Amino acid sequence: MKAVVINQYGSADVLQYTDIEMPQSESDQLLVKVYASSINPIDWKIRSGMLQLLTGYDFPLTLGFDIAGEVIAVGNSVTRFQPGDQIYAYSDSMPGGAYAEYAVVSERVACLKPSNMSYQEAGAVPLAATTALQALRDKGQILPGHKVLINGASGGVGSFAVQIAKAWHAEVTGVCSGKNIELVTSLGADRVIDYTVSDPTLEPLKYDIIFDTVDKLNFSNCQKILRSNGVYITTLPTPDTLAQSVLSLFLPGTKAKIILAQSSGQDLAYLKELIETGKMRSVIEQTYPLSEVAVAHAVSQQGHVVGKLVIMMS
Repeated sequence: MKAVVINQYGSADVLQYTDIEMPQSESDQLLVKVYASSINPIDWKIRSGMLQLLTGYDFPLTLGFDIAGEVIAVGNSVTRFQPGDQIYAYSDSMPGGAYAEYAVVSERVACLKPSNMSYQEAGAVPLAATTALQALRDKGQILPGHKVLINGASGGVGSFAVQIAKAWHAEVTGVCSGKNIELVTSLGADRVIDYTVSDPTLEPLKYDIIFDTVDKLNFSNCQKILRSNGVYITTLPTPDTLAQSVLSLFLPGTKAKIILAQSSGQDLAYLKELIETGKMRSVIEQTYPLSEVAVAHAVSQQGHVVGKLVIMMS
């Protein structure tokens, strides 16, 4: 089968479009014909070697965590899926394996694809939307009426976070560049700040949750715009944010937290309900064939993608 692999860590140039053997599913896994995947920052962080303590050196490695496709075969202990099912999943293996024509995923992390989404649209959802959901619900403990600031509101995680927060009946302020204000407003944001014009940390409003999806703010600067028991959430576990998160555990008042999303079929089922009831949709900037993953990585690393970059296998 065709796949994109790396045989060493490095720049986007190390990504190779080649033939590899089809994976074999275990008893609790599904073998999936992948129709769509997408690019997430963790993909190029793995590729560049930033996470090599986790990914190791057993090359070749097939990257990619988002899977939308058709079940081809199931292991003998699988009970919820059968061949022919259309599913989407956030791969629970490291480093993912989704940049390929076929992939295997555990039954527990898979979910039937939203009926009103194409494979292309569904392939953009799993990791980014799961991150947004777990950040707001589990780390932020979002409630109806909460005031929520989402930095990077036009990006992959941010665009889903705006919609999820609105589904929880929160009051949402999005932060993005001026050219994306119309998009973020269409996703449901009650108010949008153009970061090229105004610094959101100097605004007079105070928030229950600040979700920094692009790690461009910091806890220290955000404390003055957090309510007394507010929560700052970031997606990047830098030494500084790790120290702040630990320290805030032992001090009263505002908290700093880091979101490291976990694969969950149950969470995908919740997101599926939001999608099928018209409360959430994918934002896709561009679609690439599998053979052009390296191009998509280079674009993603520039940091200005609106929504997601999707990979179609054929």
